[in-house]
Amino acid sequence: MKVSYNWIRQFITVPESIEDHAALLTSLGLEVEGVEKFESVKGGLQGIVVGHVLECVKHPNADKLKLTKVNIGSETVQIVCGAPNVAAGQKVPVATIGTTLYTESGEAWKIKKGKIRGEESHGMICAEDELNIGTSHDGIMVLDENLEPGTLFSDVINIENDYTIEIGLTPNRSDAMSHLGVARDLRAGLAIDGDLLEFITPSVSSFHVDNRSHRVDIEIEKSELAPRYCGVTLTGLTIKDSPEWIQNRLKAIGIVPKNNVVDITNYVMHELGQPLHAFDLATIEGNKIVVKTLPAGTTFTTLDEVEHELHEEDLMICDSVKPLCIAGVYGGLNSGVKKGTNSIFLESAYFNPVSVRKTAKRHGFNTDASFRFERGIDPNITEYALKRAALLILESAGGEISSDITDVYPQKIEDQQVFLPFSKVNSLIGQEIPKEEIKSILRTLDINVNNVTETGLGLTIPAYRNDVTRPADVIEEILRVYGYDRIGTSDKLNASIAKTSRLDNHKLQDLVAQQLAGQGFYEMMANSLTSDKHHTLTDQISPKNEVRMLNPLSSDLSVMRQSLIYGALEAVSHNINRRQENLRLFEFGNTYHQYQERQFTEQKHLSLITTGAIHEQSWNHPSRKADFFYIKGAVLSALKRLGITSINEKPTKMDFLSEGISLNSGVKIADLGVVKKKICKSFEIDATVHYANIYWDEVLKLVKEERKTVTTIPKFPAVKRDLALLVNDETSFKELHNIALQTEKKLLKEVQLFDVYEGKNLAKGKKSYALSFLLQDEVKTLTDKQIDKAMQKIQQQLEKQAGVELR
Repeated sequence: MKVSYNWIRQFITVPESIEDHAALLTSLGLEVEGVEKFESVKGGLQGIVVGHVLECVKHPNADKLKLTKVNIGSETVQIVCGAPNVAAGQKVPVATIGTTLYTESGEAWKIKKGKIRGEESHGMICAEDELNIGTSHDGIMVLDENLEPGTLFSDVINIENDYTIEIGLTPNRSDAMSHLGVARDLRAGLAIDGDLLEFITPSVSSFHVDNRSHRVDIEIEKSELAPRYCGVTLTGLTIKDSPEWIQNRLKAIGIVPKNNVVDITNYVMHELGQPLHAFDLATIEGNKIVVKTLPAGTTFTTLDEVEHELHEEDLMICDSVKPLCIAGVYGGLNSGVKKGTNSIFLESAYFNPVSVRKTAKRHGFNTDASFRFERGIDPNITEYALKRAALLILESAGGEISSDITDVYPQKIEDQQVFLPFSKVNSLIGQEIPKEEIKSILRTLDINVNNVTETGLGLTIPAYRNDVTRPADVIEEILRVYGYDRIGTSDKLNASIAKTSRLDNHKLQDLVAQQLAGQGFYEMMANSLTSDKHHTLTDQISPKNEVRMLNPLSSDLSVMRQSLIYGALEAVSHNINRRQENLRLFEFGNTYHQYQERQFTEQKHLSLITTGAIHEQSWNHPSRKADFFYIKGAVLSALKRLGITSINEKPTKMDFLSEGISLNSGVKIADLGVVKKKICKSFEIDATVHYANIYWDEVLKLVKEERKTVTTIPKFPAVKRDLALLVNDETSFKELHNIALQTEKKLLKEVQLFDVYEGKNLAKGKKSYALSFLLQDEVKTLTDKQIDKAMQKIQQQLEKQAGVELR
């Protein structure tokens, strides 16, 4: 937010000290992000002086040029001039050698000594537009003949020098969205040092009704969306440029002036924080304003000539026939002030912040008015701001007030009542602040002290401070004005070290994340908000269980996610569209469900997603795709890293996977497989995508406190034996692996599958597995008899339990 330093000083009379005041505003919570010097005329007319034209003759080599001798105070110089109105005896503005002038767009150019058609020219006699103080280019400016040559032109023309302050305003500080609000905070900060300044607000005591010939009735159909609405009629106006002082104020904060009426509505909004809107009275049919909503699909064209389809909740300002304006957001194309306007209906209102925010986001608007309305303005300044604007318009555009102010305010928004215990102030701040200083700070912030007791203060918080509703909020106000740097710190630091047997979830996450990163995965983080359209892609993710946002930022962020898969697919689609096709991503995140009315659950998950190649093709190895077994290996290694090794597999029931498995260890801990092509296509993904979902909350229940044991490397050699087995098609290696390890627990260390054969020369329904068995005794060397006995026992159990045959 930009504010003008000179504008602030209209409310509090203080000597110029921009550096100190900027630092004070930052300490008060209105962080100053930058200060830039502003000049109503760029460059400040430096180098421009008053010149006296002593002689003016025709240029010897050009019909339309003249040679002049000009006294500029310090010397007399020759200047070639092409203006038709230049003549001897005139006092004129002269840009001397080295002066920098600026075009209307801000481009700089420097005056240099030169020759024009063979004659030297030492400067330039200027027109209005060349100095950026007007638009005329009919000829040079002719000044008052009583001016002395050499007088600085900046002393002749009134130039305003100001500072534009850029404030990083936090959303809760709606009270500071105006120069009045910033000045109020600055006054409170200065009062801490004993400099209690008078707070000067514009007077509206001269407001009076000239006649009642153009009354406009106001009807509010949705009072909950428009708690207060004021309006007044002004007639006999002349639309023209604003006074220079208003233009300078607006230019200082980056607003381009338009005309006197529009500029004054902008001026009052930035001065007091109350948005206003002026309607051309001739466009209001039936002399009536109706504040209401319209049926969904109604079209409305805004000032930017864009047609919008209205939502049934959009609040509109209408006349008796048609809509005129989107309330609190944007005006209509045909109802605003134009060059020929001579009568207006001036609106000042308080609209429901939630309603304005929804409408602004729905239509993609971010106007100065919506910025203020959606954060909450002062509901009790509405009429005052209307009078202020009306008086300024009469001063600038003439005319008269042709109706009483109509103020529809059925239910007054009351100030907040808060009791502030002194004990809470001291305990929360950690230091005792004198009671009288607390009361003084509160008064400078317009927080009224109703009563004082030994235990605390009874306070009335003004309605415009909608962020101050609790004692803690009041204490924050006290502390930011009192100064955080004035709170002392203890020389002693007390701390206790507690030992807990609970596992650290964050450490376990880091452990798994580091392992996955080591395997080439990249961690991602998706938004917890998603589109409700995603929940229709599968049957298992039901719209009935979604947690819907009350005030969504957009339709694409309207519900909380029930699965991490959609954020992962969006990331894959985003990368593939940018030619990043080989992806391995993982994410720790929560899902959100509502299974019964107001009964919400939140669950932690770890998701993995892969597509494309694991590594690119090289001269010494071919490219390898990230297949099902790759993602399965990544999941199993992550679980193994957490000490979970007893895992069973069975087909998954997740309907967003075309094929896959579930991993169980007493409870289901993971689902993984190939994402259905239909779902991939909805995200514009043509590649094969593998996805794994690990139920992190269930995994944590299985993880035990890690106890590391260290053993010496065995001195005795291991022995490897191989078996070629004929097995049924449905028999898995996992089944054989578990049978072998259960049969020989002491000597058998590893079982590996090194070959699978399916084809001719095998009976139907059969396949061949080649298994390798590693046996080792850690205290002695194995004998052939021991090895044969162990292998025979393993073979027998495989035959008995799995029906295998030795090939």
